[in-house]
Amino acid sequence: MKITPDVFEAYLKCPTKAWLRATGEPSTGYSYAEWAHTRAESYGITATARLVGDSPSEEVATSPDLATMKTAKWRLATCLAARAQIETCVLESDLHAVERVSAAVQGKPAQFIPIRFIFANKLGKNDKLLLAFDAYVLSKSLGRDVNNGKIIHGDNDATMKIKASGLFGEVRKHLERIVVLLSSPVPPDLVLNRHCAECEFQARCRQKAMEKDDLSLLTSMSEKERKKFQSKGIFTVTQFSYTFRPRRRPKRKRDKQEKYHHSLKAMAIREKRIHIVGSPELQIDGTPVYLDVEGLPDRDFYYLIGLRIGNGDSAVHHSLWADTAQAEPKIWKKFLSVLNTVERPVLIHYGSYETIFLKRMSERYGKPSESSVPAKAIQTAVNLLTVTFARVYFPTFSNGLKEIAGYLGFRWTDPHGSGVQSIRLRHEWEESGSPSLKTALLTYNAEDCEAVEVVTSKLFELHRASPHSEGTSLAGVVDTTMLKREHPFGFKCNKFVFPELEVINKAAYWDYQRERVYVRSSARVKHAVRQTSTPKRAVSPDTTIECPRPKYCPQCGSSKLVAYGKVSKTVFDLKFMRHGVKRWIARYQFHRYQCQVCGATFYPDERSWTRSKFGPDLMAYAIYQNIGLRLPQESVASNLNKLFCLQLPLGIASKFKKSAAQAYEETYDALLKRVCAGRLVHADETKISLKSGDGFVWVFANMEEVAYVYSETREGELIADLLKNFTGVLVSDFYAAYDAIQCPQQKCLIHLIRDMNDDVLKHPYDEQLKRVALGFATLVKPMVETVDRHGLKTHFLRKHLVSVDRFYRQISAMDIQSDVAVKLRDRLQKYRDKLFTFLSIDGVPWNNNNAEHAVKAFATLRHFIAGVTTEKGIREYLILLSICETCKYKGVDFLDFLRSGEKDIGAYGA
Repeated sequence: MKITPDVFEAYLKCPTKAWLRATGEPSTGYSYAEWAHTRAESYGITATARLVGDSPSEEVATSPDLATMKTAKWRLATCLAARAQIETCVLESDLHAVERVSAAVQGKPAQFIPIRFIFANKLGKNDKLLLAFDAYVLSKSLGRDVNNGKIIHGDNDATMKIKASGLFGEVRKHLERIVVLLSSPVPPDLVLNRHCAECEFQARCRQKAMEKDDLSLLTSMSEKERKKFQSKGIFTVTQFSYTFRPRRRPKRKRDKQEKYHHSLKAMAIREKRIHIVGSPELQIDGTPVYLDVEGLPDRDFYYLIGLRIGNGDSAVHHSLWADTAQAEPKIWKKFLSVLNTVERPVLIHYGSYETIFLKRMSERYGKPSESSVPAKAIQTAVNLLTVTFARVYFPTFSNGLKEIAGYLGFRWTDPHGSGVQSIRLRHEWEESGSPSLKTALLTYNAEDCEAVEVVTSKLFELHRASPHSEGTSLAGVVDTTMLKREHPFGFKCNKFVFPELEVINKAAYWDYQRERVYVRSSARVKHAVRQTSTPKRAVSPDTTIECPRPKYCPQCGSSKLVAYGKVSKTVFDLKFMRHGVKRWIARYQFHRYQCQVCGATFYPDERSWTRSKFGPDLMAYAIYQNIGLRLPQESVASNLNKLFCLQLPLGIASKFKKSAAQAYEETYDALLKRVCAGRLVHADETKISLKSGDGFVWVFANMEEVAYVYSETREGELIADLLKNFTGVLVSDFYAAYDAIQCPQQKCLIHLIRDMNDDVLKHPYDEQLKRVALGFATLVKPMVETVDRHGLKTHFLRKHLVSVDRFYRQISAMDIQSDVAVKLRDRLQKYRDKLFTFLSIDGVPWNNNNAEHAVKAFATLRHFIAGVTTEKGIREYLILLSICETCKYKGVDFLDFLRSGEKDIGAYGA
């Protein structure tokens, strides 16, 4: 197995390309790749000749033997072949040049510096890794360290010095993966990426991806998202398209940017129809000027500005061409002059390349005056990509202009024209000056402007056809708001086309079958139906209470009263005894009275019942079951009816909850205020689904009290407002909103340890990660043992601060190359002041279990209220749950507290 710079470079861009190159797969004849290869060879020859010409001939060697390198006298060697055996593979590299630097101290070996020639003006990480590969192979070949290297690149032969040894770790990691890759007789899983536009195997890979309907055809989907769906068994675009579920957009998000749905893109491709979300708003108040710019990104040079003014056959096109970089300011001035001649010009372009062009040219050559026509046009330029993004989903694999305009029927003269091809044509024109090449570029640019016009026209059609604009619908266009929201695993009401089918369907209902069909053929079913349909008997009262006669008239004070119109009120309640509970029905009897002096009529004032027909103990027991025992409200009413032979109506438990929440609202407010004003607060948050959308529940707790607060979002405004005057210690997880609170903080070490453990399980062979994680575990374990023995007292915990300092010095001195290990070290260093606060302040826990325990209590309640309650309902639940959990923390029985009628938990438990 042989690994060369060509294979290594290919792997940095695409594993499939590396496998194809290593196995000798012929290229598909892509012109850009061939030009780039030829240009690299030409640049290497020219740069080598220039480097040799600048050195004395006696100090230059060509293709020297590696065996004589240690005794060599030359200062510059070219075309040096290096070879090294590394386990099962052979590393080979034809080094472009090597510089030999004699040691400053006699007796020490000379240093060898590999040199690589790259024609690009801008260098990337891959270019540096390629030089590091050369240095690594040379180092292994010579058996000595090769620390530094040079890259000579660009039109001006700029030299960049690279510390190659610092990249050896990454080189070795890539080599290990390449060995595994090349050991397989079959190519790796095909994944299209951004490099495909420059690759010689572009046609082959795209054809195979189309045959497989591979997910990587969706260019806007990231590798992380793609792997997520592949882990769920979704590998094709067609499979992925069936995962889209239309959802009702919450009111609070209607003014925000719509989320991009890759699954909707896949659905549009599968159905071959345009799908729109909302209304694509495109307003052009003036003369449209379609803009497209060609340039050389490597040089930051714009050489062609295309302007198409107007629409259709009457449109006028301008091509502003620059032969050299010195002519760039001239075409910019011409561009501004053309805009000056247009009445109310509106610049329209597709993509961010033109946006950057307008910004950079204004910075380089000055902005036009603010009141001028060109300045207004530049400020109000319309990027069609921002109009279509997340709003219009064309049935194309990418959102590029070529694919979308091609779908709309536009055709380019050169079907293979693209941005990278225009770069090749421009360079070839600069070398040859061929008029045909210039004509090809002008034509390509003009057709791009026309394509922008085609897309603009289509967006106008879509806007006029959207339901918001009261236009007629278009064929081949789907409005996602009209899609049926299907719930495949839920119950739904069927709608039949014919009434006869409706009659047949109703005859199959369960109740209908039992009450109309089965009763005729089964005696048992007939008996069961009779039992359930038997009306409940009226219950007799357990006690009857006569209300006392009033002593005087409430209006005139006379004692001459006449009783008439006897009235009664029945109150259903529970009676708690020493070893049980039973139903208790009280009937209150009283008269209506009339004053013989003033004629006023009234009822007795001294009444021991409330307006409700349900007693306080019954309500307290219902709240206890709903909140304390976490039973659904429907089950609460069913249990009470079954156990106590009551006839509670549907929804009565919800009314009990509402009444209790109003009664304890002041208790809750005082509780929240005390928690947020204490010396220690544990905070956490969790998600809740409501009828109207998603929300969040925040938990604030200390050692004795808990308060739950609802918020529509997870943003930090709520916690910042509640804790704005807080001066105690905040214990929390690593959510960024907590970091904004200006107070001493203790981060939950359990969260950190769990994250460490997950990383180690995901990267079992990362020794550097294991070393950092094990060091932290070794540091924290004695602290936990001290807490278990002596409690949270700084007198005993302060001694561990020395170990903390030692640990941080050790990890700072580590030479870490692993990305995961570096991320962990950075996290430890970032939160150093918030990880060990419990060592310096008494009574501060090292974990956030107080808040997490309170979150678990809410999570149990969430099981049966998620998705069915409202914002008002969840606030009522949280008031009562705060009372319930605070009673538990204080050792007070929740049911007894409810029955007592007391509003202060502390006073009741004292």
